[in-house]
Amino acid sequence: MPTYDYQCPDNGRIVEVNHAMAAQLSTWGEVCEHAGMAPGSTPTDSPVTRLATGGQVVSKSSLSNPEAPSCGMGACGGGMCGLQ
Repeated sequence: MPTYDYQCPDNGRIVEVNHAMAAQLSTWGEVCEHAGMAPGSTPTDSPVTRLATGGQVVSKSSLSNPEAPSCGMGACGGGMCGLQ
């Protein structure tokens, strides 16, 4: 199943979710359900935006050099590494 990144403006979080290409998640509650996580204090009806990264964005925690910029944090342009 494809991986997608969703951002919630109400809490500033970005969550990676696996779901079918035909699925369209539009609320924080739907994202949490698909990710298998609790919504916390964010209302489940808060809107979310699917990011154009296509998912599987590299995070700083997974880098061997944590000082290097990760996608969305540095010169690579917000998750489009290798496409410049």
